[in-house]
Amino acid sequence: MSRALAPKHLLRLFSERTLLEETIERVRGVVAEGNIWILTNESQIPLIAEALPAFPRQQIVSEPEKRDTAPAASLATGLVRARDPDAVLALLPADALIRNGARFSEQLAQAFAWAGGGSNGLLTFAVPPTRAATGFGYLELGAELARGGDGSRLIRVKRFVEKPDEETARAYVSSGLYAWNAGMFVWSARAFLAEVERTAPELAAFIRGFPGGDPAPYLSARFARLPKTSVDYAVLEKASSVATVLAEFDWDDAGTWTALAKHLPVDASGNVTRGPVFTAGTTGTIAVSNGRVIALCGVRDLVVVETPDALLVCHRDSVQDIKSLMPLLPKETL
Repeated sequence: MSRALAPKHLLRLFSERTLLEETIERVRGVVAEGNIWILTNESQIPLIAEALPAFPRQQIVSEPEKRDTAPAASLATGLVRARDPDAVLALLPADALIRNGARFSEQLAQAFAWAGGGSNGLLTFAVPPTRAATGFGYLELGAELARGGDGSRLIRVKRFVEKPDEETARAYVSSGLYAWNAGMFVWSARAFLAEVERTAPELAAFIRGFPGGDPAPYLSARFARLPKTSVDYAVLEKASSVATVLAEFDWDDAGTWTALAKHLPVDASGNVTRGPVFTAGTTGTIAVSNGRVIALCGVRDLVVVETPDALLVCHRDSVQDIKSLMPLLPKETL
């Protein structure tokens, strides 16, 4: 279902609103309407406009090409800094599923207060792990640095850890010293610029030169020349001070089909279905229809997803391997 022109954050999979719409709603009330920006690519703008028809078009910025998260973070920082050098910003992926939006908003407000309170550090959000997930990066946690008026805990980050194998992930979870890296960041424009001046001069020059007004000409000329790398690797792992807010809200990036079982109703036979799906003698199966009827008889532990132009059938144990199919598929289905 997640395609180049309709990525996960623009799907209405968990409710009648897209994950992008849900993200915007969580931010409202913490951030002024005029300070909420969507960073995306040109191909997604029509779908974003459809999902958020009232959202100001001038607050949607399209990246000329995909350059990973370090250039995206630099774009966000440059955009904000050009309007207020003393500003604090949050960079929030729009594809996370968070049900407890009220607590998220409280903790985001506290993170803004910490990042804007004279600290030179960069802040992340750490999610206490509920399982030994191998699809997430982890943070090794250190000492508690502060406790907010809302009860939030600010904890030093000792190191960033790449996605582990299953045995390592189990050890992380059982130790209680690691948390999932949610990929959500809060920092002052000054603090981020100071770090990239030291670790990534190309990004620093891009931020310093970012113009006020319409950024499109500047992005067209400069963005594609930025190094294609992650913000974790280019900046955060080398930063002089990184702290994390321990999340007290639920969080899931819902990156695999088996994650649906935690967020959609499950019937007495352990099946998760959405759309016109009918089962007989079927157990432990996830089936999602986007139009046509799916009929399942005498099968178990499958994932079946119907779209207008493609059909996916795989075993639940193989959902992490779906990406291996991508090079084999016709380009028009990607």
